[in-house]
Amino acid sequence: MKYDAIVVGAGHNGLTCACYLARAGLKVKVLERRAVVGGAAVTEEFHPGFRNSVAAYTVSLLQAKVIRDLRLAEHGLRIVERPLSNFLPLDNGYLKVGGGQETTQSEFARFSQRDAKRLPAYWQSLERIADVLRAMALETPPNVGGGPRDLLRLFSSGIKLKRLDLEARRDLLGLFTRSAADWLGDWFESDPVKAVFAFDAVVGAYASPYHPGTAYVLLHHCFGEVNGKRGIWGHAIGGMGAITQALAAEARRLGAEIECNAPVEKILDGRVVVGGHEIEARAVIANVNPKLLFLKLVDASTLERDFRERIERYKCGSGTFRMNVALSALPRFSVLPEPGPHHGSGIIMAPSLDYMDRAYLDARAEGIARRPIVEMVIPSTLDPTLIDPALVPKGAHVASLFCQHFDPAADWKSRKSEAVERIFDIVESHAPGFKASVVGHSALSPADLEREFGLVGGDIFHGQLSLDQLWSARPILGHADYRTPIRGLYLCGSGAHPGGGVTGAPGHNCAREVLRDFGKRFPR
Repeated sequence: MKYDAIVVGAGHNGLTCACYLARAGLKVKVLERRAVVGGAAVTEEFHPGFRNSVAAYTVSLLQAKVIRDLRLAEHGLRIVERPLSNFLPLDNGYLKVGGGQETTQSEFARFSQRDAKRLPAYWQSLERIADVLRAMALETPPNVGGGPRDLLRLFSSGIKLKRLDLEARRDLLGLFTRSAADWLGDWFESDPVKAVFAFDAVVGAYASPYHPGTAYVLLHHCFGEVNGKRGIWGHAIGGMGAITQALAAEARRLGAEIECNAPVEKILDGRVVVGGHEIEARAVIANVNPKLLFLKLVDASTLERDFRERIERYKCGSGTFRMNVALSALPRFSVLPEPGPHHGSGIIMAPSLDYMDRAYLDARAEGIARRPIVEMVIPSTLDPTLIDPALVPKGAHVASLFCQHFDPAADWKSRKSEAVERIFDIVESHAPGFKASVVGHSALSPADLEREFGLVGGDIFHGQLSLDQLWSARPILGHADYRTPIRGLYLCGSGAHPGGGVTGAPGHNCAREVLRDFGKRFPR
């Protein structure tokens, strides 16, 4: 049977793309290698009675337009705000971020009056740049050397950037080129204040906060919003799988077919090979890492030598180690032991930039940081659906641990348990009794993330967010418009603009370009 479009990969971007194409009247089929839809945004039981988001674990970057256009709330999606954004436990105190600007300023003032006064200007500086880039996230970048349409795209982007005053343009240049340490050092003097912001600069990046380019990774995490409130992080009730289940429900409602346990073996000219059988389509849309697409699924002879060599050099690799933990009790932090809003925040265990730098250097030298960077989120404080009360004791909880730095090239068959112990040691140092409360856990090393979800090198962004792999250069200069060098083959995953995170933006944008090639209007 011939389809208008086949989408390879039922992650959130693939499902988003499929929805928009089906909404425009195309006959769409989605093929998913795993037994469930969702890619890295899934919710699964990892210990009897305990469920959690398996890989992606928190919400902010998901485009409000995608939520609205694809009726995700009508399909049951509900996102709640964290009561606080972040909690940073220290040896002799703590720092909380969130609860409003004045509340956060009061927290900062305990460490530095200067930093407290600088906070409003810092947030304003980031937000005015994020506003422009937020708008550009849903636009197709211009192709270098392209035609009239690319000139118009370049002009449109230029108009948006022109709205920034000179001070903001200088900030934008700095954010794209400087290190997070340099950027934050211009604003703040306190180690804890800089650390609580710097976590976003190293998460998934496998880099030191002193590396140029990490300031942009920080900015990338500022694009989001929850329920109309910008710069907020939240939780999807039911876990991240609630997002992709809602997308799948809308895709099916619109007539798209979704087939799981259907790994694509090859992508040919207008055909995909699944289980030895060919399926034809006018367009094939790949929601996979560019390295997997061009080096595994596509015949090398169809690609120009320069393009293939540049894809081989395309930078992928994340120092991420992801854990889910079943707990018999809520962790009690030495510096703030009683239950409170901090338990519902992102709990960052990395007290300084130097700590983060040392973790990176250790991983480069030894494969595993001696003292990893750990972020803990306890979603069960916000979402009772993750706990089955019939199977677990009252007071039990689920924790997500998102940890840096772990070398993707390490021997993960032999060193995985060592990494788990080091991570648990860090949590135990801040919350004594944590280890005793662990009743079960799951762990995904960088190698596991690649095997399970196709995240090459464990890269959660489908490619590093460096200046040479952004906007018109993502994934390769000359192919930033979601069209690949192979006619009829498109890229809709996070390896395309605007990059990683659970955003839906690449899927949205790719669908618009496919429909343009089909001579159809993009549904609004």
